[in-house]
Amino acid sequence: MDQPCPEIKRFRIDVAYDGRPYSGWQSQISGDTIQDLLLAAFTSICPAIGGVQGSGRTDAGVSASKQVAHFDVPVSWRMDAGEWQRAVNSILPKAIRIMECREVSPEFHARFSAMEKEYHYRIATADVMSPLLVGLAWHQRQFPDPENLREVLALYEGTHDFRAFSANRNDGFDAERDTNRTIFCADIVDSADEVLVLRFRGNGFLYKMVRFLVGSAVYCVNGRISRAEMEGLLEGVESGEKAPFCAPPDGLSLENVTYPETFDHFCT
Repeated sequence: MDQPCPEIKRFRIDVAYDGRPYSGWQSQISGDTIQDLLLAAFTSICPAIGGVQGSGRTDAGVSASKQVAHFDVPVSWRMDAGEWQRAVNSILPKAIRIMECREVSPEFHARFSAMEKEYHYRIATADVMSPLLVGLAWHQRQFPDPENLREVLALYEGTHDFRAFSANRNDGFDAERDTNRTIFCADIVDSADEVLVLRFRGNGFLYKMVRFLVGSAVYCVNGRISRAEMEGLLEGVESGEKAPFCAPPDGLSLENVTYPETFDHFCT
């Protein structure tokens, strides 16, 4: 965790983006990630900005209504939050926008201060999916009764070892990584216009975890894995066994990141 410095000002930004054209959030050599493009925009204005720290990663093709990040500037830099928002938005691609910018306490950290995250996943159930939903929903025609899916999603709620419902990062730390997470809500929040909107709210999510949760729940509803097998996977897997299916990034979006109320007192 980076340490606050009294000679910097810290700004929080709430970022929305259409993830389809990009290689995810995390910086890569290709330079075509959300983090790369944000940093390029910021440093074109103030070269002293060393980085843009997000609340977490989103995969290639995954969108966000509210990704949270922070950046630091020297105290001598006089631009206020509104000026930063307008200036950077004028440089960014139209598919990426800073929706809100505010100065916060240097103690605030977009990643380590986060308490909860909420993701939505959209499943289109029409026989013919609207082309306006391409890349924004997973097409599952003739989907069974959504109530069956709701019952399966409820299995995820509570604290479980979600190792089986995540992908390995192959970074040398997979075996020792803490894979226990608490899911406060896993449900269907909307089913209008033949589009199911699934909501997952928890204290944290592993690599590709939401996509594994969605894909495995759909497999269960379709009879390709039993509920008993799902429950077994949630008890923790020592053998390296993985859940049966990882849903595509189409339809997944980061909707909200929640922080302690104490940080609200520092916002300006």
